[in-house]
Amino acid sequence: MILPIVAYGDPVLKKKAKDITPDYPQFKETLENMWETMYNANGLGLAAPQVGLSIRLFLVDTSPFGDDPDFTEEEAKTLSEFKKAFINAEILEESGEEWAFNEGCLSIPNVTEDIFRKEEIVIRYLDEDFKEHTETYNGIIARVIQHEYDHIEGTLFTDKISSLKKRLLKGRLSNISKGKTDVSYRMRFPEVKGRRR
Repeated sequence: MILPIVAYGDPVLKKKAKDITPDYPQFKETLENMWETMYNANGLGLAAPQVGLSIRLFLVDTSPFGDDPDFTEEEAKTLSEFKKAFINAEILEESGEEWAFNEGCLSIPNVTEDIFRKEEIVIRYLDEDFKEHTETYNGIIARVIQHEYDHIEGTLFTDKISSLKKRLLKGRLSNISKGKTDVSYRMRFPEVKGRRR
């Protein structure tokens, strides 16, 4: 089932999400709905707070980058095959040079900004069978994970831009909260009566 994506301004996007256990109600169904919702919106990742659930769960699928000519054949192959759910994730370490990349977010449609992030991460998480892993990622995969991880920490990419850029974006962000944005997927807007479109 395709779920409405929560828009900028909803308090759930600013809350630190809670860990879950294997007996979380309808976990498999929630996971399936999130994958379906993410693909319907052409996203590379989706975090549970973006569908109104304040739990530490997010998905990443970097396969759209597999066709990008900017990557080597080996990088493209890695990106095209990376698809994973992360439960109760914790980034243990971020290292390497900070580098900028133009990021967007399904909860903040039609807004993109260059965001600086560290090149490499070490992350501990549970997979969808609740088995624990500690893994190292770098480049685009690390970046997408960092972006989604921020969501379960109550942080948006717009929190990482300069105060000048924030002031310049203020009107556009306010319009998103009010549902004044052109979007091709279902959304729930905090300042719209009925809240869905």
